[in-house]
Amino acid sequence: MALSIFPSWIGGYEIKQHITNPNIDVGDYSYYSGYYHQHHFEDQCVHYLLGDKVSNEAWQSGIFGEVDKLIIGRFCSIASGVVIMMAGNQGHRHDWISSFPFDFTEFGDGVRSGFERAGNTVIGNDVWLGAECVIMPGVKIGDGAVIGTRAVVTKDVEPYAVVVGNPGRCVKKRFPPQHVKQLLEMKWWDWPLPQLKAAMTIMCSGDIDSLYDYYQTMDSPLVDE
Repeated sequence: MALSIFPSWIGGYEIKQHITNPNIDVGDYSYYSGYYHQHHFEDQCVHYLLGDKVSNEAWQSGIFGEVDKLIIGRFCSIASGVVIMMAGNQGHRHDWISSFPFDFTEFGDGVRSGFERAGNTVIGNDVWLGAECVIMPGVKIGDGAVIGTRAVVTKDVEPYAVVVGNPGRCVKKRFPPQHVKQLLEMKWWDWPLPQLKAAMTIMCSGDIDSLYDYYQTMDSPLVDE
């Protein structure tokens, strides 16, 4: 019997170590835990993004012009079966008379390409995507947001929002406004590793004020290269 890609639901892998599509950019430490679906992140979660092993030749040809990208920040947690829809409407134009993608070889030179960009899909830092949630094309999810299991996200999500349901709606913010403001100022996910490690006792708590006090004592809160 072949070994599972994910031997246990407890663990996962760092996504950036398994990415081949040049149109996907993933930050450090972000992981995928795919035990219940047993496919790699790129195969299971990312749908209709040109540049993968199937569509790479078409993407390289340049016939589609500029292609949307999937950008994921650092320290994101992505649960099994998440779906991130890409490539806009994949050629189905519901603003035209027919949404059918006519083939010019059969229907003639009057056929126009229905491919239309939706814009990059951007998932911020420290975002938690719950099992089997769906992220629609061009959506921007703010830092610290939580997307509930099987939620369908059709519009941008504010930082530190908790979104559930279909269509996805914000049911609360994880923290009060003043603490969200502090977190977005600190950008702890960009701290050099030694400084982040030194703050682990505070990080593993809800004491944002203490983390902010620590942040103000840091000599050089720069991005960890």
